[in-house]
Amino acid sequence: MPGISRKTAVALAASASMALLATACTGQSGGGGGDDASKEQTINFWHGWSAPNEVEAVKSLVAGFEKAHPNIHVNIVGSMTDDKINQALRAGGDKAPDVVSSFTTNNVGKFCSSGAFVDLNPLFKKAHIDPETTFPKAMNEYTQFEGDRCTVPLLGDAYGLYYNKTAFEKAGIASPPKTWSEFEKDAKKLTITKGDSYSQLGFMPNYHGWESTTEHYFGQFSPTYFDGDGKSNIAEDPAFTAGFTLQKKLVDELGGFEKLETYRSKLGDEWGPKHPFHTGQVAMQLDGEWRLGMAEEAGPGFEIGVAPLPVPDDRADQYGKGYITGTIAGIASTSRKQNAAWELVKYMTTDTDAVVGFANDIHNVPSTLAALKSPKLKYDPRFKTFLDIASNPDSTTTPPSVNGGTYLVTIQQFGYDYESGKAKDLKAGLEATAKQIDTDIAQAK
Repeated sequence: MPGISRKTAVALAASASMALLATACTGQSGGGGGDDASKEQTINFWHGWSAPNEVEAVKSLVAGFEKAHPNIHVNIVGSMTDDKINQALRAGGDKAPDVVSSFTTNNVGKFCSSGAFVDLNPLFKKAHIDPETTFPKAMNEYTQFEGDRCTVPLLGDAYGLYYNKTAFEKAGIASPPKTWSEFEKDAKKLTITKGDSYSQLGFMPNYHGWESTTEHYFGQFSPTYFDGDGKSNIAEDPAFTAGFTLQKKLVDELGGFEKLETYRSKLGDEWGPKHPFHTGQVAMQLDGEWRLGMAEEAGPGFEIGVAPLPVPDDRADQYGKGYITGTIAGIASTSRKQNAAWELVKYMTTDTDAVVGFANDIHNVPSTLAALKSPKLKYDPRFKTFLDIASNPDSTTTPPSVNGGTYLVTIQQFGYDYESGKAKDLKAGLEATAKQIDTDIAQAK
């Protein structure tokens, strides 16, 4: 779903909003789990979905829950941002949310460390549900922070490679690239210049190129963002050096930063029908599972291929993995109906048929291992690529931090400086970036 992928664009705003949330909720324990979930009651569920089909899908999901739990009624409030949730939690009262879903996985560290959401570990244990065997590895990782599982996966996103099969055939390329060296060769083969521009670009490598962010590139290198002491590891882990080097090489070989940026500035919007992959102006695209439906709806004049993203040549045996993120759900610590709220969260996130039905309705990746294998899943055969990426144990995500996604924004900013040539010394740049990340985290604590 496009809404989930917007996290990169709103990272700074979300971080600021969550700073307020941390202030508002730390130490507040006005809620509790003393309610009787078998009694007649109503709980409030706030979510961020807004498209008509998504809103209907949420209603259908909740209707299934109410049928299974006829004594618990759910008041649904949609189109909720983290900022609006923050304000409601600060205000409290009967209209405040009991259950919350958010697209901002980067803020799990803030949700947990601030005490905004309750730790679900005791509830999972009481229900005899093991999260490690229930959820895909990456999803299990990004929903907890320092042992506090204050959120749970509610569908996910997996990133892969889209490619123009017609363009591939014309260039004499038989199959999608599996390693970055193959990808580099294919990107150059697929690039057709026209004057000082392009009639077709093999791939837009620039970090502003829609979903080609540092975290999505680096996910294929299996990086370790923090060391055992919680310090930034980007200057020490060779995965980051390799990731930055790869991207910069692509930028230089495909025409240089300025030429690519000039071309990019004239291309269509990421969320509109004129996305350059839809129009054939870009032959390969790094993107999430939602792109397939959007691209087909745009009526491209070519067959769309889908494959996992390439991996480093020295990790060829890990081909098939990808970067994973998704929607999260939690129980507000201010809720006075936490037991009833848990029944809803448990149903939405661990009931296989419920997860499958919701995934079918909004075309997202299911968030349990059982749902990923369910015969009830309905999808385009090409969509299976994303199901496989989600269940692949080598797939990666970005770890939660006490100050949310601020460290990712800092890394991305260095990426902008490095790709453009503003920063020329990669080693020194990584060291300075790591220092800044450590400073920001220390201040947040």
